[in-house]
Formats: sequence, C-alpha cells, structure tokens
Amino acid sequence: MKTDFKKEIRAYTARRGAFDVVDVPPLRYLMIDGHGDPNAQEYADAISTIFPVAYKLKFLSKKELDRDYVVMPLEALWWSDDMSAFTTGRDKSKWDWTALNMIPDWITEDLVDRALAAAEDAPAIRKVRIETLAEGRCVQSLHIGPFDEEGPVLARLHDEYIPDHGLRMTGKHHEIYLSDLRRTDPSKLRTILRQPVTDAAD
Repeated sequence: MKTDFKKEIRAYTARRGAFDVVDVPPLRYLMIDGHGDPNAQEYADAISTIFPVAYKLKFLSKKELDRDYVVMPLEALWWSDDMSAFTTGRDKSKWDWTALNMIPDWITEDLVDRALAAAEDAPAIRKVRIETLAEGRCVQSLHIGPFDEEGPVLARLHDEYIPDHGLRMTGKHHEIYLSDLRRTDPSKLRTILRQPVTDAAD
C-alpha cells in the first residue's frame, strides 16, 4: 500500500471561497530558507534541490523499509517585517521564505543523510535541513488562479475573518501548492492559503 498523506491529513484539504479553522498536527519537513522574489534564481534552486532529495527518500523508504508513499507537494512559508507586502503592492523583494516538503515520521536520519549524499549536485543541497513544524490552530482557504491574485483573499483573511472571529495571527503565512506548476495553466492553479492563529486575548 502506498500512503498518500494528502488524503489522510485533513489540513491538506480546503474550500474555495470559505475560511476554515483546522488543527494542523506537528509535521516533519525538508526545508530550505531564502529571501526575495520567488521568480528569482534562489527560489528556483531551492525547488530544484528539495524534490530530488524528496524522491530519493521515497525510494529508500520503499526499498529498505517496505513503506511507500506519495511524494508531497511543494509548500512554502512566507513572511516579511511588513505583512502588507503580501496584500497591497506585493513587493516581493521584501519577502522571506522557507521552501518545504513534508516527509513521514518514519524516515530515519540515516536515510536523510544518504538521500542528501545522493543529491549532492543539487544547487542548494547545503541549505537543506529537517525540522518539525507545529502550527496548531490555523485558518485556511483554497485559492484557484494565479499567485499574484492572492492579495484580496489574504486581505480578507488578515483584516476581516481573523479579527472578526476573535483571533490574531501568530506564525508565518503558509502556502501549499496542490498543482504541478510546470503543467497547469495559471488560471487553474490550486493553492491552500494557511495562517496560524490564536485567541486574540492570549
């Protein structure tokens, strides 16, 4: 049996045109940090590194642990000193980011080391790290369309839904890219937009 975590973890589903509160369990990720416009080379290098490592981990898991799984989609954390850089003007030069790819808890450090060694020629291989992200309670929605049209959805999330429901933002803006960016028309891209929150009184 091949495990598909997108079907097993509720937080990997979202509704278009609605904001849902979800509890996201602690999850392990391959991570690569960077700064600036995601159209620049640094972000491209991160993607060109994270997936070779992810697939090598999958094959090692299947071969040596007899545990197969579907490689998870690209994800990313985004933040800025001024979060309005994401909603008004979208000044990408001010963005910080962490590219993510979720990996199963059963992946051992030995398998990680071997996957990194096998992908040593990838452009950002020295930046790869493994970390558990514990987001907890989050609000999320499904955006369909180009990334540059996310601004109004994020504005409603940040400025209306979250404060109107007695919440405040805590962690970093999180995006999950459900579509294959290479093969999907921009108008049909499916992206989960997620924001960790806590009670405003906390």
